[in-house]
Amino acid sequence: MISYISASYVFPVAGPPIKNGVVGVEIDGTIIHVFTPEEAINEGVKDITQYEGLLVPGFVNTHCHLELSHLKGQIETRTGLLGFVQAIMKLRTSDEEAIDLAMLRADREMFENGIVAVGDISNQVISRGTKLGSPIYYHTFLEVMGFNPLTAQESIKRALEFKEKFNPLKVSIVPHAPYSVSAALFKELRINGETNDEVISIHNQETEDENLFFERKEGAFLDLYRFLGLDIDFYKPSGKTSLQTYLPMLSDKLKTLLVHNTFTSVADVEFAEAYNPDLYWCLCPNANLYIENRLPDVEMLRNSGAKITLGTDSLASNNRLSIFAEMQTLQINFGIDFDELLKWATINGAEFLGVQERYGSLEVGKRPGINLIDFEEISGIIMLGSRVERLF
Repeated sequence: MISYISASYVFPVAGPPIKNGVVGVEIDGTIIHVFTPEEAINEGVKDITQYEGLLVPGFVNTHCHLELSHLKGQIETRTGLLGFVQAIMKLRTSDEEAIDLAMLRADREMFENGIVAVGDISNQVISRGTKLGSPIYYHTFLEVMGFNPLTAQESIKRALEFKEKFNPLKVSIVPHAPYSVSAALFKELRINGETNDEVISIHNQETEDENLFFERKEGAFLDLYRFLGLDIDFYKPSGKTSLQTYLPMLSDKLKTLLVHNTFTSVADVEFAEAYNPDLYWCLCPNANLYIENRLPDVEMLRNSGAKITLGTDSLASNNRLSIFAEMQTLQINFGIDFDELLKWATINGAEFLGVQERYGSLEVGKRPGINLIDFEEISGIIMLGSRVERLF
């Protein structure tokens, strides 16, 4: 049975917005038709359900930490990344029942907020059950850490064992961050990634201290290593920014997501794009404000032509898991056109995760999810409202 729905505007993403457009959709969410109002009349379409708002595809969240959902509201805001990391280490719990319940609630929250696909960071296997039972598509990024080069073989072996336990879910083994992965471990990860043709994700330049550490072996990371009891006498600074130091250790043949980018410069972007033409840049603005009270240079990224995606980060660093809320923050702070924001929130993320055949746009044959969002039109400019409702 086909249902026909219409709204003030339909945004297919694959083409221009359609005023009073009509979408024909099967009960399972498969798109059968995308009509202009004139085409709908010519085809004799009747019984159209009309909405006030914008019809858009389901959202793609390219960066989340589902397994940290039980830490919602437990970490103070504006601690800076180093304070946040230490708080995470102190608050991690082995109460699996509490963690499972929090993950189930977080998964449901994302579903209700119109999210259809998620790139999720995992350090353990505990999220497997939630993901298997979810209507959301998950690609798990199994993070590996180990700044001591002597532990590289052990770290990759343990990650491979964890990956097997995630079957049949889609999993990539990836580096956590440049300050937590040794050159030896980067080498092992590159071999594994290229062998298995994996998509890669890494936290990038989330704090100013990250660049200080790589350029001059200075800054708050020295305190973090002391807190962790790690001897880093072996480490020699590169004299370059974090990004320009580690990126050549990653494969230039694999799709790679750089997450946060709060302290990324024009020179960093130019260097990165020249090295790997298949880079994606993930923005998690609400988490950036929560932790560092600073936003990335979004205008610079836009002007560079970077392929941008959106993420929520975790409930440890965000009040809600909503891509719509991330779009609101970006539009308020940078005045970005809605249609550009929508591409970041849908098709760009779908392409990065390799699921664009199903998600990311309202096209015939796809089952991308359909969201209704409210808006205000001011002098022809679409401004986001306050509500998102999942229709399919």
